[in-house]
Parts: sequence; C-alpha cells; structure tokens
Amino acid sequence: QEQLLQSGGGWVQAGGSLRLSCVASGSIVNINFMGWHRQAPGKQRELVARITSGGNTYYADSVKGRFTISGDNAKHTVYLQMNSLKPEDTAVYYCKFGRTYPARDYWGQGTQVTVSS
Repeated sequence: QEQLLQSGGGWVQAGGSLRLSCVASGSIVNINFMGWHRQAPGKQRELVARITSGGNTYYADSVKGRFTISGDNAKHTVYLQMNSLKPEDTAVYYCKFGRTYPARDYWGQGTQVTVSS
C-alpha cells in the first residue's frame, strides 16, 4: 500500500518549537523530492519547504531562518523542525513526496499545528 504517515505537530505557545516527521511506505520508490505544505483556514495550501534527492532545499520566505527541512531519501523519511513559531504558522501541515518520471505525487494525511499568542 502506498501511503505517507505523518507524526508530530500539536499545540505550542508562540516562540516554541515543534518537529514533524513523515515516512513513506516501502512501495513508494524513486522519489525525487520531499516537502511540506500547509493550509490555514480559508487559505490555499502553500509550499513551506522542500528538499530534493540531491539535498537542495527551498524555503518559503515566511519560514526562512526558523524552519529546517531534512530527510533521508534512502529511508523515504522527511522532517520539519519548526522553531520560533508564530501564530500565523497555525495550519494543517501536509508532507508530500514527488516523483518526476513517471510523474506521481504522494500526500500525507495532514497534522494540525496550532501556535497560540
């Protein structure tokens, strides 16, 4: 069964830290990139951070310097360390694994992150 399983998240006060984890089932192979997206109430889902199989990273401007993405491509695992959290980081966070050929995206089930002021 092809699936991504997320863990982590929860509630934290502003300035605090949380860590998200995402692991893919063994049937998901040849992944080219892993990333995290988030969706706040009433807003579109947005890319937060991404890491390629070559180790290149991308961060949204809103999280640069506060969030760190890391991953183990061989183990199909990706993490998101979130520091100095702000109330505007409150959202449901989704991990996403992608393959460019044949093209296929995989999504995690989502996990709630709530940051109180």
